[in-house]
Amino acid sequence: MTRISIITPSYNQAAYLEQTLRSVLEQNVPGMEYIVIDGASTDGSVEIIQRYAARLAYWISEKDRGQAEAINKGFARAKGEIVAWLNSDDYYLPGAVAAALKAFDENPDAVLVYADMLAVDEHGQTTNELKYRSLTLEDLLSFQIIGQPAVFMRRSALEKAGGLDLNFHLLLDHLLWIRIAQQGRILHINQTWAAARYHAEAKNRAQAAGFGREAFRILDVVAQDAALAPALARVRRRATASAHRVDARYLLDGGQPAAALTAWMRALVIHPPTALARLNLLASSLLALSGLGRLREAILAWRKSMLKLRP
Repeated sequence: MTRISIITPSYNQAAYLEQTLRSVLEQNVPGMEYIVIDGASTDGSVEIIQRYAARLAYWISEKDRGQAEAINKGFARAKGEIVAWLNSDDYYLPGAVAAALKAFDENPDAVLVYADMLAVDEHGQTTNELKYRSLTLEDLLSFQIIGQPAVFMRRSALEKAGGLDLNFHLLLDHLLWIRIAQQGRILHINQTWAAARYHAEAKNRAQAAGFGREAFRILDVVAQDAALAPALARVRRRATASAHRVDARYLLDGGQPAAALTAWMRALVIHPPTALARLNLLASSLLALSGLGRLREAILAWRKSMLKLRP
């Protein structure tokens, strides 16, 4: 019996792919199937996958239309009651899959469970610990972001949600969480299950300006959904301000502090509590614009060094 299906989409991530594969295969959970969908990589990824092929339920390397289509291909083949995906530059921590299954067993009404995660750099060094809280549908509509690598969902809920929308490439996971949360309870587990890798080629940096655009497109999609529109109406100002705040955050990551400051100010005008909850975005933008961006970098480097010193 297949209890859980894990899918890894990959394209030219040979530098990190093997760690991802091993982190899944070493979970040692009975009834787990692992599916790898490669987008016709040319960097040696296929050779890495072939080394582990005997332990995979299925793998393929062929051209596709991007991450969303690759993941949906994996979903279509998944047999498990529980489903998750893990991108090829991220990895699970030991015991993550077993902990997720236990959470579903103990909470039969949960349609999605998620835990905390680490942020790591290209060398695997921890740069941040991302802690989450229990969220509602309204929170998700207001862009309270969940770390995707630490998310697991029931396949029945995934099928009702319709999988990933191929028109989204950056916040595709967040739109899916919204559609799943519409169906039942989403549950936070106070554990750390995964690590997300942040590096120069990662989408959060390479395509920073696109995140805000997709946040506003999500609001448009939700507003046109008869089942979701009433929930959005209840938090419309907060949700709109939060979309601007998302825009500010990623513009700052992408090295555009002036645009980030403008986006933050728009959030402040629309719903002050939403903007004021992230005063660090204002401070970082002002530091960068005043030529003191190195001070921000020094603070981030200090925080990283503190994480290294932890036992």
